[in-house]
Amino acid sequence: MTSGPIYKVPFKRRKEQKTNYKKRLATLKSEKHRFVARLSNTRFFAQIIDYNKDGDKTLISADSRELTAFGWNHSLKNTSAVYLTALLLSKKAQKNNIKEVIFDLGAKNYKSKSKIFAALKAIVDSGLSCPYNDKAFPNEDRINGKVLATHTKKEIDKDFILVKEKILKM
Repeated sequence: MTSGPIYKVPFKRRKEQKTNYKKRLATLKSEKHRFVARLSNTRFFAQIIDYNKDGDKTLISADSRELTAFGWNHSLKNTSAVYLTALLLSKKAQKNNIKEVIFDLGAKNYKSKSKIFAALKAIVDSGLSCPYNDKAFPNEDRINGKVLATHTKKEIDKDFILVKEKILKM
């Protein structure tokens, strides 16, 4: 009489914590561009993605490796590098007349004041319109690299200012 299991197996991408389908549907209904920020073990990626029926289309992307062209020779995944990469992405977006985005964190739950929210701060600081909460942003000393400079005895804070000025002049 039984015809199979009585439990429902979740989708593969949900199980792998890659997609929260409820949040995805809500962002797609807004019909705005999505700002996607992802950290890997060695670097940071940021993209502006638009929904398409055939599959999402990446409009603009930035990789923290691009910071080396601006003179950044420190870690590519620390809070300062995340901020600078997102700032670079926002400058590229402004050149393509993108004025409004929605921050897409994916299925992972990040704590407030973590480095992923430094990317959101860069987007907001650059002038792109994006809903946010000030409580999520990390401290300015972490973003500027002053905290790392005291621990590592490297001039990260000075390099941060120089690279930020170069990006803003683009």
